[in-house]
Amino acid sequence: MDRVSRGDRGAFESLYDATSPMVHGTALRVLRDPDLAAEVTQDVMIEVWRTAHRFDAARGGVVAWIATMAHRRAVDRVRSVQAQRNRDGLVAARDYDAPYDHVAEAVEHTVDQDRVQHCLGTLTDLQREAVVRAYYGGRTYREVADDLAAPLPTVKSRIRDGLNRLRTCLGVA
Repeated sequence: MDRVSRGDRGAFESLYDATSPMVHGTALRVLRDPDLAAEVTQDVMIEVWRTAHRFDAARGGVVAWIATMAHRRAVDRVRSVQAQRNRDGLVAARDYDAPYDHVAEAVEHTVDQDRVQHCLGTLTDLQREAVVRAYYGGRTYREVADDLAAPLPTVKSRIRDGLNRLRTCLGVA
């Protein structure tokens, strides 16, 4: 390692030949992807070349130092890949545009309109007029009462009773 730290390429070649299979094996066990393991192996061996001067024999052996680098780098890659998948999933979910069937929507709308028209026909004339003015005419209870020249509590009762009958007719809970 001393020679590698001084830039001795021959010493690094020997170190590379001796340790790169272990680095690749470590990365492969963590990543389970040969291509990613090869990338991590290359990154670790470059890091060994660049940081050989940091190696301290008093803290452990060369193989342990390199294996630790390999394991850490592989774990970092797993986290990076998972974070990218999470981001991609969020983007995909955000950008997903559900298919819209205009014909089916129009048919459903027509069927719903027909059901509502049928159920409106089951109301009394007074209930129907109050409900239609309030919900289709966009009028307030007070405005409906003024339009019909009826007391406000009476109009509220007609609308409430009419809506209850509509709910029952439409089968809405």
